[in-house]
Amino acid sequence: MSPLTSPKLALRCLLGGVLMGLANLVPGISGGTMLLATGVYRRFINAVGAITTFRWTVPAVATLALIVLGAGAAIALGAGFVADLVVTNRWGTFSVFLGLTMGGIPLVWSLVRPWRSASVIAAIVALVAMIALTLVPMPGSEAGGSNWGLLFAAGLLGGAAMVLPGLSGAYLLLILGQYVVILTAVKAVISGEDLAFSGALEVLIPVALGAAVGIVGISNLMKWLLRCYPNGTHGFLLGLLAGAVFGLWPFATYTMPKVGEVIRGTTITQTWIDDEKNRKYWPQMYFQPSAGQIAGSAALILIGFAASMSISRLGSRDETESRTTSKTTS
Repeated sequence: MSPLTSPKLALRCLLGGVLMGLANLVPGISGGTMLLATGVYRRFINAVGAITTFRWTVPAVATLALIVLGAGAAIALGAGFVADLVVTNRWGTFSVFLGLTMGGIPLVWSLVRPWRSASVIAAIVALVAMIALTLVPMPGSEAGGSNWGLLFAAGLLGGAAMVLPGLSGAYLLLILGQYVVILTAVKAVISGEDLAFSGALEVLIPVALGAAVGIVGISNLMKWLLRCYPNGTHGFLLGLLAGAVFGLWPFATYTMPKVGEVIRGTTITQTWIDDEKNRKYWPQMYFQPSAGQIAGSAALILIGFAASMSISRLGSRDETESRTTSKTTS
């Protein structure tokens, strides 16, 4: 079936792309999960696999074009807003993100069945890996220092994570300290200011190159794994998705560094200016929420969960049928 002959499929591809783009702006939300939830995940990786191995078909090109169009528009229009929101209202935005992530679990759970030893082991391995990624601090996670090598690596990991349901590309960028750097560069390109534009390109070019390599490599790998080992692969994806929840605890805030503290190997010698430009480079610390914040967070989590579950209902049948067809033909 081609999106050109099915308006419903075309709309699903476009919606999946928009949600994928928004998800990749948000630490903790998986773009791959949004494609899975809208029922176009397998079509996406099959389209990338076909085009990158020079087997161009009209359905593959149309599918990829619609998803890329939706994702690109969402990233271009939402980058500045989402970046500002994460910095200024972390607990509220992360509560929504947490609900969205949790809402994707039932769909992936349904794709794992029947549970076998391979799927159980794969799920446990992925869950432990994601928890470790959350708990173990990585060099460069405190602030936004960058170079071409680090930016290419960030793009590579972000692109790979973009394709893996349950693993957030934005979350990995946040851990690498490149999340706000990249979103700020996107915002600068959109603003069109000459000085900001030239500086932003120095950030975005290596990121784009790395992302292309990551998307192509992981898409072809996932296509092969889902064809040859669907049960274990879906178990691994479920573990990634469940483990991503641990990195979305909402009650943390950016805290101004004090004189004498060491940030990224540099000792702070004077008090930083309290403004939004500097705040994105501050370290984070957890805080005790008030009763109102707990209630508000719970409500936002439920809203995010309901939204994600609604998206899952839109695409779960199609994704399940795609899985059955793949198992029959393999």
